[in-house]
Amino acid sequence: MIVIVDYGCGNVASVLNMIRKAGGVAEISGEQEVVRAATKIILPGVGAFDHGMKQLHAAGLSDVIKERAESGATVLGICLGMQLLSNGSEEGALPGLGLINAHFRRFEPREGALRVPHMGWNVVHLEKENKFLISDGGEQRFYFAHSYHAVCENPHDILASTHYGTAFPSAYANENIVGMQFHPEKSHRFGLAVMKRFIEV
Repeated sequence: MIVIVDYGCGNVASVLNMIRKAGGVAEISGEQEVVRAATKIILPGVGAFDHGMKQLHAAGLSDVIKERAESGATVLGICLGMQLLSNGSEEGALPGLGLINAHFRRFEPREGALRVPHMGWNVVHLEKENKFLISDGGEQRFYFAHSYHAVCENPHDILASTHYGTAFPSAYANENIVGMQFHPEKSHRFGLAVMKRFIEV
């Protein structure tokens, strides 16, 4: 069962619509027992890091997500959700879920040439073969909206990278835990392909 976690920070309806378009079945829930029963969990999110963690803690979902991750459930974090999977972010003071050994730093504008946040379409380059993202032989473009980017302690965790002033990890994974900084639910055919892969994994 796929559960899209509703903790007050995510565009859950658009994620559900993309899952359905990809041929999958999912449920939106913020209930601990529903999330605990999931075999696949999607943690979407937009907004500030500390607010997202506070919302998860208030709903009692932080420990539930970590328990399911440790039990082997596939956990997909999207945008803020990807950031919450990490150890923490410069944006806030609270620790993250600690499921990926990474930390988030803010993009630094360079003489006005780099606008923050990084918003709009950009190219995602695969760094290694993986079960979540595959090359279709051409350029893959996804939609982004974020001000902070991942710095991974283990380069092997990086699935894909994107260039915005500097190269940054736009997707990472450690076994059954995967994060995507872009929004697959807003990325048309490329996002649809990602969701189909997630359903099939």
